[in-house]
Amino acid sequence: MRPIKLAVVAVCIAALPARADDAPKDAPKIAVGVVTAERKPVSGALDFVGRVEAIDRVEIRARVTGYLEAVEFKEGELITSGSPLYRIEDGLFKAAVSEAEGALDRSNAAKILTAVQLDRAKDLLARDVGTVVARDQALAADEQAKGTILVDQANLDTAKINLGYTQILAPVTGKIGRTNVTKGNVVKPETGPLTVIVSQDPMYVTFPVSQREFLRIQQNGKSLDLSQLKATLRFADGRTYDHQGAINFVDVTVNRSTDTVLVRATFPNPDSALLDGQFVRVAVESSTPTEKVVIPQAALIADQQGVYVFVVEDGKAAIRRVKPGGQLGSSTVIEDGLSGGEQVIVEGLQGVKPGAPVIASPLPQALNRS
Repeated sequence: MRPIKLAVVAVCIAALPARADDAPKDAPKIAVGVVTAERKPVSGALDFVGRVEAIDRVEIRARVTGYLEAVEFKEGELITSGSPLYRIEDGLFKAAVSEAEGALDRSNAAKILTAVQLDRAKDLLARDVGTVVARDQALAADEQAKGTILVDQANLDTAKINLGYTQILAPVTGKIGRTNVTKGNVVKPETGPLTVIVSQDPMYVTFPVSQREFLRIQQNGKSLDLSQLKATLRFADGRTYDHQGAINFVDVTVNRSTDTVLVRATFPNPDSALLDGQFVRVAVESSTPTEKVVIPQAALIADQQGVYVFVVEDGKAAIRRVKPGGQLGSSTVIEDGLSGGEQVIVEGLQGVKPGAPVIASPLPQALNRS
């Protein structure tokens, strides 16, 4: 029975799969192209979905009731602060001003009379001719006249303010929208917005940042320095906005329903390419880059265990498990798995197996540039 057992063991050993690094020493060498894993200064960037917001967005409303005589602007044009927008019929308001001026004149005249009567009452009382009651009555009448003047002056001021509201002027500089009310209609405060003005340059872009991404931006728990962050925009069609923005505000609270922090950046908008309410892609990156290992994307291979690359060690192919950290042009940033200087196989990967002998030919380093 002993020879039979030995034969079975031999058969079982022969049936076991050969290990990758037990490749035959006389196996043919595979020609591969390699690129050196470089360490480069890399600015980590994160992408977000943002919305463009005008710094000044004003709804124009009527503040008095009246007949709309004229619309004095062209829809969609750029207007400056103080430009006339609407004109409301002002006849009744001018009459109200005149009426208030007349009431104030009467009050002033009455005040002159009460002042004279008060002086006379005081003089008579001093000569023991008048009475204290007469003096007090004159004093009360004089004080009442002062109060009447104050009321009439306030009425005159109100009438003048209402008269001023018949000329509706632009409160800010910006582009004006379409008018919701045309000439001939009666407008009043309850009418709602007559039109909207939005400022153009610069513009805000606000975007929510999740707590995880916010901690990444903070760079390993350090206090967030907004001056070290820069922002760029991409439109829905993939075009990149020409101007760079600066982050100027991070909200002081976290949205409890979305677990995000609202962040705001300011972008110049000299050509009015950004529109209020527009959706854009926002890329935020630090202006102080950190050194990372960079390799061509073509070197990456994925399986069920994750991502790996082949490197050349002692003339043989070896696997290195890596952790990609984002793209840099046509290259990939490696967060973990490579230290830099390794010969990474980029070409000829089809026939490469772990432990297989290879003939490495350096490829142009331009393949590893962003």
